[in-house]
Amino acid sequence: MNQKILVIGSSNTDMVVQVPRIPAPGETVLGSHFFIVSGGKGANQAVAAARTGAEVTFVACVADDAFGKQAIEGFRKDGIHTDYIKVQEGSHTGVALINVSEEGENSISVASGANSHLLPEDLRGISDAFKEAKIALAQLEIPLETIEFAAQMAEARGIPFILNPAPATALPDGLLEKVSILTPNETEAALLTGRTEVKDDQVEAIAHELLDKGIKTVIITLGSKGVYLCDSKTSERIPGYAVKAVDTTAAGDVFNGALAAVLATNHSMREAIDFAQRAAAISVTRRGAQPSAPFLHEVINFLV
Repeated sequence: MNQKILVIGSSNTDMVVQVPRIPAPGETVLGSHFFIVSGGKGANQAVAAARTGAEVTFVACVADDAFGKQAIEGFRKDGIHTDYIKVQEGSHTGVALINVSEEGENSISVASGANSHLLPEDLRGISDAFKEAKIALAQLEIPLETIEFAAQMAEARGIPFILNPAPATALPDGLLEKVSILTPNETEAALLTGRTEVKDDQVEAIAHELLDKGIKTVIITLGSKGVYLCDSKTSERIPGYAVKAVDTTAAGDVFNGALAAVLATNHSMREAIDFAQRAAAISVTRRGAQPSAPFLHEVINFLV
């Protein structure tokens, strides 16, 4: 593929405990295994895009600590350009505490740390990265003002801007109207349209509500039920792939990274979604965030 993608987002270190079930409030559950892996939505998506064939430049902020150094080393091993990763003194690299149940479900708490120091002024000096990119991709684990500025820079240069609105939060219409492709899950789509939940028969209506905010394409990810695609010409549910999940932590991130990688090569949206769903299906059969992201040959050979 080898098309240039610019990913702007978070980098975390994930501390994961495998538990029989997700603890209820006030409950202590004894887990089995504990491991530490690289994560963060931005980093996960950058790694997924790089492993599925894109040339990726990652814009992020880590601290001058062991976790930050390990993260940058890992990005370089995946061939990701790290020149625009800011190193913030006096902070800590972002940390995520993750419980993963026997069914593969998870609960996640994040201490943002250095991620909160990635500011609009840090993007002003990297206009060349935007100029060379085919697609820009962002999430919501960095300051909203930075995401808004990234959207403005992408729009000014005619670059498609993909926003994965996670973690779920309300977003200003001024940002949404600059989004080329929005990729919420059901929870995020509900919040963005003023709902507390999404019922299955509401997905189409919600997708159109989001489209009415000025977004060009809406892709609502539905887990094992596939995705709902909505744009000016299409409104349809696209089935996913059934696999036995062991850890869903980075499934959405892998989907977004792989989606961007394929769209950057001028493939159709349907082809990109199918590829991204294959990549996400592979990822949930593996433990950990970045370790679960598949490589291009694995996605191509999936279910062959």
